[in-house]
Amino acid sequence: MTGLSLGSGFEAGVATKGNKISILSFEVANTIVKGANLMQSLSEENIKHLKEVVLNSQGVQLLISKNMDDLLKIAGTDKREELKIFSGEVVRFGNRCKDPQWHNLDRYFAKLGSDSTLQKQLKKEAAEEMQRLMTLVQYTSELYHELHSLDRFEQDYKRKLQEEQNSNVVQRGDNLQILRQELKSQRKHVKSLKKKSLWSKIIDEVMEMLVDIVHFLHLEIHDVFGSADGDKAVRRSINSHQSLGSAGLALHYANIISQIDNLVSRSSSVPSNMRDALYQGLPPRIKSALRSKLQSSQLKDELTVAQIKSEMEKTLQWLVPLATNTTKAHHGFGWVGEWANTRTDLNQKEPGHSNLTRLETLYHADKEKTEAYILDLVVWLHHLISLSSVSSGGMRSPAKSPIRSPTGKSTNFSLPTNNSTPPARLSKEDLDMLQVVTSLKHIPGISKSQEFDTGKTKLCGKSKLSKSSSHSPISESMEQELRRTRPARFVEFDIDRIKDLDFVDRVDTLRNL
Repeated sequence: MTGLSLGSGFEAGVATKGNKISILSFEVANTIVKGANLMQSLSEENIKHLKEVVLNSQGVQLLISKNMDDLLKIAGTDKREELKIFSGEVVRFGNRCKDPQWHNLDRYFAKLGSDSTLQKQLKKEAAEEMQRLMTLVQYTSELYHELHSLDRFEQDYKRKLQEEQNSNVVQRGDNLQILRQELKSQRKHVKSLKKKSLWSKIIDEVMEMLVDIVHFLHLEIHDVFGSADGDKAVRRSINSHQSLGSAGLALHYANIISQIDNLVSRSSSVPSNMRDALYQGLPPRIKSALRSKLQSSQLKDELTVAQIKSEMEKTLQWLVPLATNTTKAHHGFGWVGEWANTRTDLNQKEPGHSNLTRLETLYHADKEKTEAYILDLVVWLHHLISLSSVSSGGMRSPAKSPIRSPTGKSTNFSLPTNNSTPPARLSKEDLDMLQVVTSLKHIPGISKSQEFDTGKTKLCGKSKLSKSSSHSPISESMEQELRRTRPARFVEFDIDRIKDLDFVDRVDTLRNL
C-alpha cells in the first residue's frame, strides 16, 4: 500500500526486522479465518445465493421484511460490521509491531475510498495473499493440537518417572524408555510445525498482507452493496420494530423453538420436566396471552395426531432452521483456538455453507412476529399432547395445559379392564389400601395425589408407600383386583385451566403486592 511499504517509516531506508509472531500466532490465525470467511461470503456464487435463496426464504420474508431493497441494505450493514471487527483486530496486531508504520492503522482505514481501478488490482493480490495466509493457518491449526499432545506426553513421562523413582527399582522398565522416545519425537514434530506455521513468521510481513486484504474487502463490500449512506435509515426502520438481536433474545427464543420441536417429536411420551422447562422459559407476553388463547381455542374438527403435526410442521419447517443457525452462530469460533476445530476451504464450490449470515438466524427477526408464531405453536402443542395421551391409552383432560408447573401432579389415570386375568392374592396392606381407594368419593378440583392424601389417615400408620411403588399409589396386585371387581372407567378432574396457570405464575400473589 502507498506509504505503508516496509522501510518507509520514520527512519527512511531502514527496514525494521520486527518480532516473530510466536504465541500470538493462534490469535492471528483466528483473525485470518474471519477475513477468509468474509472474503468467501462476498464471492459471486455466495452473493447470488444470498439474493436468490436467503432473502427469498420463508423465514426472512415472514419475520424480517419482504422488501428486497431493505434486506440488501441489512445484509450490507452486517458485512460492514464484520469488516469492522476484522480490521479492528488487524489494527491491534499492527500496534504490536516494532515498525511504527503499522501503528494506528484505524486512521488509515477510516480514509479508504471506493476506487474501482484499485479494486481490480487488489482482487488478485488479495486472493493470493489470503491463500498463503490460510496455508500458514492450516499448519498453525496442526501446531495447536500437537502442542496439546506434547503436553500430555510430558505429563505421562513425568508421572511414569516419578512412579519408578518411588518404587526404588534399580533397572527401569521398557515403558519409560518408550515414553522418552515418543516425547522426543513429539518435540521434534512440534519444532517442525513451528517453522512452517505463523509461529516463526515476522509479524510485520503478515501485517502487509492483512492491510491489503482489509483494503480489498472495503472496496468489495462497496461494490456489492453500495455506499453506507442508507445504513442509518435501515437501522431506524429495524429499530421501530424491535429485533431479537437488538434485544439480546435471539438465542433464548432459538432455545424455546428447539424445545417445542423436540416435544413435537416425542408428543406421545413427554417427560414432565421438559414441559416445565418450556413453560418456565416462555416470555411474559406469551405466558399472558397463552391463558386466554387456551381458553378460547377449540378444535373445530376432530383432528388426528398426524394432522396436528402436519399443521405445526408448516411453521416448524422454516422456523427450526433459523433457531438452529442461531445456536450455531452463538457457539461458533471466536475464542482463541476454536478456529482450529473449523475448516475453511477457499476453493469451496458449494455456496452458502462457508459461514452463516445474520439473516439466516433470528438476529434480525421481529420480536412481536416471532412471539406470535411461538404462541400458536404452544397452543397446537397443547392439542397434540392431549390427543396423543388419548391415543396411547391415557386420559384427555380439557383443563390440562400442555405445560405443567414444577410442583404439579398428573391428574389423569385410567383403569383398564381385563376379565380374563385371574385375581391375585393381595397383602393385608394392599387390601387396606384398596378398601380406602374404592370408598373414596371424587372431589372436583383435587388432584389424584391429593385424593390419596385424604385417605392416608385411615390406614393406621401403614399408609406410606414402598419405594418400588412410589411412582403410583396402586400396586400391581391391587390393579389386578380392581380389574376383576370394577368396570373400566376414566376419571376426569375439572380443573380451571386459567386458575391453574395463574397459580403456577403466582399471579394472585403479584396482584396482592
